[in-house]
Amino acid sequence: MKKVTIVGGGASAHVLAPLLSSLNYQVTILTRKPKLWKENIKVEFKDEFGNLEKEIGGTLKLITDNTKKAIESADIIILCLPVAQYFNMLMKIGQYIPREREVFVGMLYGQGGVNLMFQEMKNKFNLTNMVYFSYGLIPFICRIKKYGEIGITYGAKCNNVVAVHPREKFNKLNEIFLSKVCYYFFNNERAHQSDNFVSLTLSASNQIIHISRMYGLYCKNKYGWENKEDIPYFYRDFDSFSADTLGALDKDYEKIREKIKKTHVNEDFKYMINFLDLVNFSYSLDNKNIQESFTTSKTLNQITTPVVLENNRYVLDKNSRFFTDDIFYGLAIAKWIGNYYKLELPMINTLLKWAEDYLGIKIIENNILNENCSYNNVSIGLPSKYSEGISEKFID
Repeated sequence: MKKVTIVGGGASAHVLAPLLSSLNYQVTILTRKPKLWKENIKVEFKDEFGNLEKEIGGTLKLITDNTKKAIESADIIILCLPVAQYFNMLMKIGQYIPREREVFVGMLYGQGGVNLMFQEMKNKFNLTNMVYFSYGLIPFICRIKKYGEIGITYGAKCNNVVAVHPREKFNKLNEIFLSKVCYYFFNNERAHQSDNFVSLTLSASNQIIHISRMYGLYCKNKYGWENKEDIPYFYRDFDSFSADTLGALDKDYEKIREKIKKTHVNEDFKYMINFLDLVNFSYSLDNKNIQESFTTSKTLNQITTPVVLENNRYVLDKNSRFFTDDIFYGLAIAKWIGNYYKLELPMINTLLKWAEDYLGIKIIENNILNENCSYNNVSIGLPSKYSEGISEKFID
């Protein structure tokens, strides 16, 4: 029986915890809000129309805010947090990870240069037996129905990409964890090994989707919406302007990807691909354009737009992870790498400038990123902040 500690209470935790505990994993939740979690939890499987198909329940072994107690006996540790919280949490749990035995530590989403974060933790705490890994994209669509008790999933991706260090540990990780996460429950999911983490860092998914759509929504509705029912769905109502923005942004990312491939000709970057290829690979589809990849999606059409009520109007939520994660640990990192290679990235520049204006901060000046930039206690996550990130270690 494997002991799994899930760190955080994000939507993915509300799906992962009941799935694993139903398979007799001993699941611990490390959370700042232990009193809000129930011992018995469940996840609801829903179809594209929101109808309930089945439920899977499980029982948590431990719910705690005691980091030492949650970490010291774990075989597998999974962070289910916003990307902007990854590094600080790794520094917090690192001192309690056992050094004398093999422990797997990972995330369900690998944006933000997670390999640099892991390597910083490994060096600081001398974790020579730690195996670190991350999915490129969260393997299933997940939401919270009732915090600490009920999660919702609308289905899983057919193909997921996972990077592991050391690379030779992939098969063991697949056996003890990856194959259990989705395939056992969704039947058609498979994990593929990426040889490097930069393919995850430059993933043409959330970090370019979310900010392109937020920008598109803002340009069409600068002052928000008076009535909640007028707010477009985030994906099912994806318009051509948002799709064109995403396409232009993906072209900027493609410049970076192609430069890396040409610079490192002996590396395998088969999973560092453009947006449409990634969507079609992930879901085994054959979409011909960006807009239809969202408007026809059976797993995304229930997702709403993140808004808050201000002055009697619904406006885009500035504190959404669609800003903090996807600007500070998405576009900013792509811009940093682009500067490293002296590339022109017009759409990235446009979106960073818009984010500056909308959030009221200074991200970039004279084409140079402000390494001290922060918003709502979230600091920008450039590779240069890590001891091994000032060189091409971000390629690993």
